[in-house]
Amino acid sequence: MNGLTAWWARLPRDTRDSLFLLGVITAVIVPHADHLPWWSSALTAVVLCWRAQLSWRQRPLPRRWWLAAVIAIYTGLTWLTFHTLIGREAGITLLVMLMALKTMELRARRDAFVVFFLGFFLVLTQFLYSQSLLMALWSLASLWGLLAAVVLAQMPTGIPSIGIAARRAASTTALGLPVMVLLFVLFPRIAPLWGVPTEAIGKTGLSNQLEFGAMNEIANDESIAMRLKFEGALPPPDQRYFRGPVLTRFDGKTWRAYDPRSSQSWLRGRDDLATTGPALRYEMTLEPLRISVLPLLEMSPGGVGSELSLTDLTVVRGPELQWLSPRPITERLRVATSAHTAWRAGERRNRVQLATDLDLPAGLNPRTRAWAELLAGDARFATLGPGPRAEALAAALLEHIRSQDFTYTLTPGRYGETSPHVIDEFWLDRRLGFCEHFASAFVVVMRAMGVPARIVTGFQGWDAEAQDGYQVVRNANAHAWAEFWVEGRGWVRSDPTAAVAPNRVTQGLALRPQPGVLGQFNPTLWRAMRNGWETVNNRWQQLVLNYSRDNQFNLLKRLGFNQPDWTALGQALAGVILVLAVAGAAWIRWSSRPHDAWSRQRARIGALLARAGVTLPVHESPAAWARALRRQHGQKAEPAAQWLEQLERSRYAPGATAPPWGELRAAARMLRA
Repeated sequence: MNGLTAWWARLPRDTRDSLFLLGVITAVIVPHADHLPWWSSALTAVVLCWRAQLSWRQRPLPRRWWLAAVIAIYTGLTWLTFHTLIGREAGITLLVMLMALKTMELRARRDAFVVFFLGFFLVLTQFLYSQSLLMALWSLASLWGLLAAVVLAQMPTGIPSIGIAARRAASTTALGLPVMVLLFVLFPRIAPLWGVPTEAIGKTGLSNQLEFGAMNEIANDESIAMRLKFEGALPPPDQRYFRGPVLTRFDGKTWRAYDPRSSQSWLRGRDDLATTGPALRYEMTLEPLRISVLPLLEMSPGGVGSELSLTDLTVVRGPELQWLSPRPITERLRVATSAHTAWRAGERRNRVQLATDLDLPAGLNPRTRAWAELLAGDARFATLGPGPRAEALAAALLEHIRSQDFTYTLTPGRYGETSPHVIDEFWLDRRLGFCEHFASAFVVVMRAMGVPARIVTGFQGWDAEAQDGYQVVRNANAHAWAEFWVEGRGWVRSDPTAAVAPNRVTQGLALRPQPGVLGQFNPTLWRAMRNGWETVNNRWQQLVLNYSRDNQFNLLKRLGFNQPDWTALGQALAGVILVLAVAGAAWIRWSSRPHDAWSRQRARIGALLARAGVTLPVHESPAAWARALRRQHGQKAEPAAQWLEQLERSRYAPGATAPPWGELRAAARMLRA
């Protein structure tokens, strides 16, 4: 380490400062690497390495026509990739290129400042992709590095160490932190000026369609989907269902939802929801799932068309008992709502609706249909009415799953590779699958027996241990279950997965992949580390990322505003700015005064004698002042001169004591007389 420090100290200052700046620029660009095209990352790395080599060997910078050629190539590739030169991705790609190439023009201090300001802006753009705690810490470190580089640029003479520049940058940042915190707390919260582009399919794997066997992609995702905090008791394990997209149409392999925006779909949905029993009140922090359905706990009350107002978003209760967003959820949401575990819905269904819920593709899965017809024709169901018959058939299906050799597994293999009859292959041949296989087969068999049914997707269960008082639902908790229609009762939830894997529902034990090396070596330590980090990250999200207008108004209430509004918020902000201005002025005044005790005492003496009409040179000693007083004022100045001589002896002579301050005041009065 000492050798490395010595080697670094021997470098010429221009080389050392350039290498330091290139390292800071690399730190600024690294978070963008995942979002830039591969060629952009490669070219940027080549340019930065080229610049580092030129600095290391102290070679001249390339001529401008080289840079012009690189800019032309880079711009052309950006256009070919994004078909535009504006927008988030294209704009950031060009900014990264400009900052990297600008290092090839560091011929004057003004060129360095262009790089600094580009770096500051790119630090801000990192938050367009991620607002996590790690990203915030990385951005703070990058900002610190840029400020240290600015300090070095402002010290053109000598060879100041980077450590000194870093300490000055840290002190400058520390001075700005209180102002930043106060402005964050009180500055009016406004909606973003732009939205985050959405993806074609929801990030969690949930969407308005479900392909047979596709949900295993999400089963490996241990990232958090939502956090919940209940006011009272938790719902029982078999009632922890979070309702997402409802899928009705089936083409033999893929389930799809009706377009919730079409008028016919809304007419289908007069589900006359009725809830009973006490309400479960809870708060949910939802991660950006990129789907247009808000997965609330079943069953959140409200009729079709009911609205739930959130910050900058209003969701509407749709026709299939789910809550619909006008746009995909691309930002973290915080929802406070309630749910009832006892409910009834959908008792009134017309013929068109029932026909839709009975529809099956013609010519597919003939063996399963024949099996279903055989079960439906069993004598034990012949004398039952429509409602009891539907419930009895559903119970018979669940018993069949429990009693036969069905296996709940994350790796059932692919279905439909040799035949389009995927339900036949699963239900009668292989019998290996997870939630979507069982739910799909259950709905197909129920429809084949003349019972309306559909698939519901969402989440089920949460982690066994709460984190910081919050229940954690992960993307791996994504689930698919079934609903069948009972005359006189409406829709009834039935989860065939619970028949083959009861722990999946009663204990929330979704299939999980094997953990990494640390998890296999010490699972307890791995879980503790993961939970600890997620707890810290949750605090960051709750206190910082979810800080909203409601939080601001609640703060104003605690400060004494009875009915806080934008005017009150403006008054509070103006008051804070005034206090900061006064504090800044006081600090400037204080910092301009001498801070050494001896210098402060000399300044007091000078001020006291000045009020007596005596002006003395600031740079002279007390003994010199005494001689000047005797020359100017004669015998009248003798007490003041003796006091000053005694002060100098107390400063430098061993054993001497300082003269009383009152004697100097008396001497000053004699001078004024």
